[in-house]
Amino acid sequence: MTSLFDPIRFGDLHLANRIVMAPLTRSRSAPGQVPSSLAVEYYRQRASAGLIVTEGSQVSPEGQGYVDTPGIHSVEQVAGWRRVTDAVHAEGGRIAIQLWHVGRISHVSLQPNGQAPVSSTARRAEGKTFTRDGFVPVSAPRALATEEIAAIVASFGDAARHAMDAGFDGVEVHGANGYLIDQFLRDSINDRTDEYGGAIENRVRFLVEVMQAVAGAAGGGRTGLRLSPVTPSNDAGQDSDPQALLEHAVAALAPLRLAFVEVVEGQTAGARDYAPFDYRALRRRFGGAWMVNNGYDRRMALDAVASGAADLVSFGRPFIANPDLVRRLRENEPLNALDASTLYGGGAKGYTDYRTLDQLAAA
Repeated sequence: MTSLFDPIRFGDLHLANRIVMAPLTRSRSAPGQVPSSLAVEYYRQRASAGLIVTEGSQVSPEGQGYVDTPGIHSVEQVAGWRRVTDAVHAEGGRIAIQLWHVGRISHVSLQPNGQAPVSSTARRAEGKTFTRDGFVPVSAPRALATEEIAAIVASFGDAARHAMDAGFDGVEVHGANGYLIDQFLRDSINDRTDEYGGAIENRVRFLVEVMQAVAGAAGGGRTGLRLSPVTPSNDAGQDSDPQALLEHAVAALAPLRLAFVEVVEGQTAGARDYAPFDYRALRRRFGGAWMVNNGYDRRMALDAVASGAADLVSFGRPFIANPDLVRRLRENEPLNALDASTLYGGGAKGYTDYRTLDQLAAA
């Protein structure tokens, strides 16, 4: 029987175990959206994960939606991420970067020259984002013209090339949680009348073009995708037929032979049964490794892998408070409590100062 702690090989990745650190926004980058020296230590501490997926990193200046999130589009950012990947590799770990464009979930204060964010639509989301002034309502977006979309697609491909230059083992495209790709996918948001709107095959077009660009730069065997079929995050209303939409999308991506898909089951950081969806049917359409996320505890994760329902399980907040989460899960040890007041922004407190079992024993 396969165990959560067994090694796994898929695509071009060979992992020591099936426990994944999920992408987690922490808003602690240095000036220029460069990963800081604290980030080097933060990720190094968690290198026992089979795979680390970094916090979302914008593929372009226009892709930023929260203050002090790192990018992967400048020389300085690539150098900053190289320090992170070197530190993780020195500990024997594997690390992928999450490629991110927030679309309309942004604020003019975070955009170049104070311009409006871009999206599939000109409708403003009902939601907030994190700025220098704290959490504020997002700004009204501008709908991308059809001829502008190719440049957005190209920025994802460029970001994937930068990721390879920075020493990452792989990349994950953020197609979830109401950000730009989701804004094209869902007919509750996408109100376009061009070839990127309307029918399912049109709304999937942007995702497919992005994944082609990324896989072309990084290799399909090093490329993954995060999806959240029914989450309402960031004012992402339910699609009229999410099952058909996502099954079509996964089938359309089959020629790329992607390494993995990570699926957020239910409401992100909320109810797993938020809305009906047949995740097993979606998995049957995908030939690579299947990663599940959202509210998994030790028993659920063990059962998911042992039963074959998943190949890998990604953990978010438990990894924030427990750098040695893999050991704690293996030995069934209690977890540190999370300090929610330190999730976004700040320094070492709540970031690199959570203690391991060994540190607790020595105290």
